[in-house]
Amino acid sequence: MENYDGIYNRYVKRVIDIILALCFLIFAVPIYLVIGIAIVIEDGRPVFYRPLRGGYKNRPFRIFKFRTMVKNADQIGGGTTAMHDPRITKVGNFLRKTKLDETANLISIILGTMSFVGPRPELLQYTERYKGEERKILEVRPGVTDLSSIEFINLDEIVGSDNADEMYEKYVLKRKNELRVQYAETVGLKIDAQIFIMTVWKVVQKGIRFIFKKEHR
Repeated sequence: MENYDGIYNRYVKRVIDIILALCFLIFAVPIYLVIGIAIVIEDGRPVFYRPLRGGYKNRPFRIFKFRTMVKNADQIGGGTTAMHDPRITKVGNFLRKTKLDETANLISIILGTMSFVGPRPELLQYTERYKGEERKILEVRPGVTDLSSIEFINLDEIVGSDNADEMYEKYVLKRKNELRVQYAETVGLKIDAQIFIMTVWKVVQKGIRFIFKKEHR
């Protein structure tokens, strides 16, 4: 294990990200086309959702996700998605449950604003309040998945349907930051591989439960 100041985090990790992202993107393009057409048919354009998030070295950046909510959802509700959130479209619900909406971040990875594994990118209102050890989180590129993604894979069920932002800040944010700091202090090839494999397994399980209606819709 290394840490955020090690050679792996500063150089090796980036090379691995680029190689894997380019390989995955070749196979993802046809899937992207299908997803994009489905989104446009149901709710029109845009296809991507690109909000600002706190990034590497505390530089804000715009993520790439397939849009899963109605247009201007940020103006309709809060930043945390509630359980059975009415802003979520039918296509969006499927994309969220199968995590296909996150695959668009292959673009972010190629651009260098994100990594496959790293602290999940947070709203600027939260990253701007980081202090002490939490500042270590910003020394690692944000990732598509991390330890908190695995622990809170069913985040909407945890925050419930009422006051989702308040529930998130009260019961989830602190724990997420603890896991993010833990990752920054131990980042390395082994932990990245473990998190990646665990994430794939959890996503497959979640997708199967959704498809066979064993999960709340």
